[in-house]
Amino acid sequence: MKYLVTGCAGFIGWRVTEFLLAAGHTVVGIDNINTSYDTRVKQWRLEQLEGTPNFHFHRSDICDRESLRTIFNTSYDAVINLAARAGVRHSVEDPWVYQDTNVTGTLNLLDLCREFEVKKFVLASTSSLYGDNNPLPFSEEANTDGPLSPYAASKKGAEAICHSYHHLHGIDVTIFRFFTVYGPAGRPDMSAFRFVHWISEGKPVTVYGDGKESSRDYTYLDDIARGVIAGLKPLGYEVINLGSDSPIVLIDTIRLIEELVGRKAELSHQPFHPADARATWADIRKAEKLLGWRPQVSFREGITALVEWYQANREWAKHIRTDS
Repeated sequence: MKYLVTGCAGFIGWRVTEFLLAAGHTVVGIDNINTSYDTRVKQWRLEQLEGTPNFHFHRSDICDRESLRTIFNTSYDAVINLAARAGVRHSVEDPWVYQDTNVTGTLNLLDLCREFEVKKFVLASTSSLYGDNNPLPFSEEANTDGPLSPYAASKKGAEAICHSYHHLHGIDVTIFRFFTVYGPAGRPDMSAFRFVHWISEGKPVTVYGDGKESSRDYTYLDDIARGVIAGLKPLGYEVINLGSDSPIVLIDTIRLIEELVGRKAELSHQPFHPADARATWADIRKAEKLLGWRPQVSFREGITALVEWYQANREWAKHIRTDS
């Protein structure tokens, strides 16, 4: 099988690409290596893929429709759109780039799927759509009309355009709402990576609120990648949560990393950010029913793998910027 994976140097895109290549598939990868966060970790991920048989890389932007068209000059079994501008807080500062990449970029890919008759489309979406007013755990049927950030709003727009292309053109669409993905070579603007970096290097650990009032449904990278690949089968049009179903309180995350790193954190408490949801928790019954998917990696195992990756790559990873 031949797949087009956008965002292949991104956190999830890199691992999905690795899994597909290991299974013997051909992957054409797209990434613009933008500076939304420190590109050193993106370059590291890409280096793990380069030279692998059946992997072909294009440095390209999904917002550039004509550039994309040249990449669609071959037949694909599916397009897996993992390219995105992610991050809640930065979207408040620059909402336009989120609209461009997450909505217009998705539209470009969908319309090229229509034109070149690609039958399957997978979209990365987010638990941020659930906001703060839905009952826990979040079901896919919950109301998503109250996004707290431009990031969440842009992903809602991407989901909506996917539905219209499914309805009008019969494209089979699977949308995954991811819940706080973490693991080795993770995004340095997300809490798990930041906490490992800050504690390892003796830097103050920024905590929004008291650390006890917020919790996240952390989901390990490999579990997410397995779920994405399981969603490549024909499903019609489905929105599916991928989460751990085991929320972790923020302060407990810090305490575990302290234990594994062997160093106490210096906490710096800041006011809670209005764009952040206080809690996330995935109802994953639909993923289990449709895909036979459940997370396999415990939080302790996953954080241990992240800490071990950081320590193995510390010579360069300690210089990664975590302020984006």
